[in-house]
Amino acid sequence: MIPVSRNGLLLIGVLFHLVYLMSIFDIYFRSPLVHGMTPHKIGLPPPAKRLVLFVADGLRADKIYEPHYNKTVDRTEELAPYLLGKMRTEGSWGVSHTRVPTESRPGHVAAIAGFYEDVSAVTKGWKMNPVEFDSVFNESRHTWSFGSPDILPMFAEGASDRSRVDTFMYPPEFEDFSGNGDRLDTWVFDEATRFFANASRPGSKLNAMMHEDQIVFFFHLLGIDSNGHGFKPYSEEYLGNIRYVDRGIQHLVEQFESYYGNDGKTAYVFTSDHGMNDRGAHGDGHPDNTRTPLIAWGAGVAKTAPAPGGEPAPGHDDFSSSWNLGQFERKDVNQADIAPLMASLIGINFPLNSVGTLPIKYLNASDEFCARAAQTNALQVLEQYYVKHDQKQQTELLFKPYAPMHQATNRPEQILARIRQLIDMRRYEQAEEECSQLIKMCIEGLRYFQRYDWLLLRSIVSMGYLGWIVYSLLFIFKSYVLPTPASHDSSAKTHRVDDSGLVAVVGILVFVLFSLVFYKQHSPGMYYAYVAFPVYFWTDILQQLPLIQHVCSSYLRLAVRWRPIAFVVIYVLILEALVYAYFDRRVYSVAFGLLAAAWPLSVSAKFRRQHALLLATWSGFCMLTSVFTLLPVERNDHLGLVIAGGVLITLSGLVAWHFSGSFTLPPLGASAKQAREAIAVDRLVILIETLLVGIATFLGPFTSKETERRGSLPRPHQLACWAILVVSTALPFVHGSRLNRSARDQHYLYRLVTIYLAFAAPFVLLTVSYESIFYFSYSVVLLLWLSIERALYYEKAENQLLAPTEQNRLSDLALQRSVSSTAGPKGAQTFAASRTLGLSDMRTSIMFLFFVNVAFFGTGNVASLASFSIDSVYRLITVFDPFVMGVLLLFKIFIPFFLVSAVFGVLNRSLELPPFSLFLFVLSTTDVMTVNFFFLVRDDGSWLDIGMSISHFCISGMFVLFTIVLFVLSHALVGRVLIPSAGSVKAAKKHH
Repeated sequence: MIPVSRNGLLLIGVLFHLVYLMSIFDIYFRSPLVHGMTPHKIGLPPPAKRLVLFVADGLRADKIYEPHYNKTVDRTEELAPYLLGKMRTEGSWGVSHTRVPTESRPGHVAAIAGFYEDVSAVTKGWKMNPVEFDSVFNESRHTWSFGSPDILPMFAEGASDRSRVDTFMYPPEFEDFSGNGDRLDTWVFDEATRFFANASRPGSKLNAMMHEDQIVFFFHLLGIDSNGHGFKPYSEEYLGNIRYVDRGIQHLVEQFESYYGNDGKTAYVFTSDHGMNDRGAHGDGHPDNTRTPLIAWGAGVAKTAPAPGGEPAPGHDDFSSSWNLGQFERKDVNQADIAPLMASLIGINFPLNSVGTLPIKYLNASDEFCARAAQTNALQVLEQYYVKHDQKQQTELLFKPYAPMHQATNRPEQILARIRQLIDMRRYEQAEEECSQLIKMCIEGLRYFQRYDWLLLRSIVSMGYLGWIVYSLLFIFKSYVLPTPASHDSSAKTHRVDDSGLVAVVGILVFVLFSLVFYKQHSPGMYYAYVAFPVYFWTDILQQLPLIQHVCSSYLRLAVRWRPIAFVVIYVLILEALVYAYFDRRVYSVAFGLLAAAWPLSVSAKFRRQHALLLATWSGFCMLTSVFTLLPVERNDHLGLVIAGGVLITLSGLVAWHFSGSFTLPPLGASAKQAREAIAVDRLVILIETLLVGIATFLGPFTSKETERRGSLPRPHQLACWAILVVSTALPFVHGSRLNRSARDQHYLYRLVTIYLAFAAPFVLLTVSYESIFYFSYSVVLLLWLSIERALYYEKAENQLLAPTEQNRLSDLALQRSVSSTAGPKGAQTFAASRTLGLSDMRTSIMFLFFVNVAFFGTGNVASLASFSIDSVYRLITVFDPFVMGVLLLFKIFIPFFLVSAVFGVLNRSLELPPFSLFLFVLSTTDVMTVNFFFLVRDDGSWLDIGMSISHFCISGMFVLFTIVLFVLSHALVGRVLIPSAGSVKAAKKHH
């Protein structure tokens, strides 16, 4: 049954979109982990007794491999001469390709556990284990780990025996981005020195453990990542930290070799969890984030001999052409391949959940060892396939096995038999090829079972979204479009089929049938919710056939039938254009150009004459705003642009203060003295907000310079920045919002100006480049949009026929300074009951949707939070705190939405529409975009494509919730503003 209230529709919409937001994770990104496998390890003595793993957090591959010009000594040199020397003379090297999300937790899991953690698991937390998994540390005899409290605990807590993994961690407050991050690495190196001193005591338990085999040492070096965030990866701090890590590793290796008497039984692996883009951010699939270094040397690691005759060695491409390493073979791997490599070197069980393929080229061992290592790798992946196969076979009603693994001559048992035979015949290379093919088949088989339910689930989800669109549109037609008297009271009865009970029974039977299938298949509980919504929606739609017939008959009675069809087609095409704009921000620039030219030309000649200045200003600021979506989202700090934007906003505040006398209103029934005092206070608020913007304009850049000069965030500057942010943000909520019950009515223009200035100060504080100029331009365009829409609406002749109560809501205030507003017992304004949604309101809705998307993509790409510089928060906090930093960054991103929500709230009232009617229309139709993004979600291809497809769907899927939040914000921020009705405007014109 369609809910008889707006709140009922909103509640169902919120629940539906929250549930369906999880659908892509159940369909595309289900956890790859299975349990119950038999462990496998190589049955031959390993080449190494111990493994040392160095992970330089946030290190890009190109930054360590390519030569850099050193200004101090005026020459080009290598940043890591020790590591590159080991690579040239003793080891193997290459690029390790990571996957999204390029964050610390999934990167470490891939390298140490051998599998790519699913995105849904990453959302459960960075530091601890959302899912159980096996790892190299867990399979080792003992592991000692040194480094960050953000990384080490997840492998220690996840170990089958907690005492098997020891952790040495610095305090969390050490992670301060304001200073040089190499102090974090200094702590690790110093702690390692103290560790060796303790281990050198003869007869101690630690000494005995250190001389066992199958042990691991893990050194997590966070300094490079911290300096990348704080100073960018091209900075001297970042590059210098690479030099420091190189020297520190050299000293550590010397300590290891000295402690073990150069026994030649230590294997070393150096890599990174993820890279970093030029803006000091990571997380998405940009190549700078996904390409990390891998250098291995020591026991069991093959040496890379130079190519003979100076010829280029295999493995190189344009990426490595400038590294001067062309004579040494580049052996690229996937990040998950590192785990089986480490397991092979020290002879432990391969991690049970690993899907990595052992890079044979990295091994310096006998041909038999390499072949048996590949065989063990294949057996371990095959174990996962068997478990997955058996799970599906037991639960599926009509089970279809993975065909390539069940061919008469290609069954796994037959392949394994061939591998054993080839090894017995000492045809090791052929055995390795067979193992590689088996691993590929097993991974494809695992992928087949991962996608097993795709067709069913995607069909259900598609029907759910389409059902929601029709379901909500029917409510809008019934409540806000069709001129049916007393529709809110009687439509539930007059627009339902006679056999609605039978339709409901059929819907229940369909749901029960799906539930039985899901129960038999042991499907997750969310599957029942996925099918419940489309069954509910389409059952109710079928019950509402009379309403649909009413809509069709109303359309057939129209004199001009092509116009609604044309509007709908154009509306859908614009939605599709907005979908494309997620991939190319330049679409918004084209749209602004069209708005600048087409809208003024589409109005009447009379309107153009009467509002020539307004339309000219609109065109100018549209063209100015169009520039920002042409600019790159990855931008460097530019304090000059920050100051320029702040000065523009400050000047606009002074202009608003100068003219505020024309839109500042006294309280109802106030005496002349009280009226003057109230107006003075209101004007003072504008002046204070402008002053805060001016202070923030220069305080922010000054704080950045002082932080850079001192190496830490000055406490007085930090407190001043926080004070401005808190006070300025609180002002619009304290002065005039609905949260303040004692607040009086304000003129809508005054209210919008105070909101604009109040959020300008924190926005300027959080700005690092041209964002504040965008804020100024975007805000002016929104105000011009409101003014043009109001003028167009009031020009219509039919809007003179308003209820008398609407005409005296706001009389000639500029002259009389007195207000007569229509209000209920609690001061709530009334609205015109006869106003319904029309075709012109579709334009207003799509304009609102357009401006919301411009807020999303105006200065960055919300689909990739990495495009928003974390430097924005360094004037307020530098000690690493993901929650506080994330909240501040999101607050900056959301500030333009506060403006568009306030303007749209005023516009909704200006057009004499019932509250939330336009919001509901936007809410109902934007899932056209969501369905597009649902089918564009990818779980293969480049990691950039995968990450962006997830982000696009989540943004679009969350839009309904975001719309509700915007409405609540507009309701709270705008408060009880006073808006001249059409009738009062006509009266004012006649008066003058």
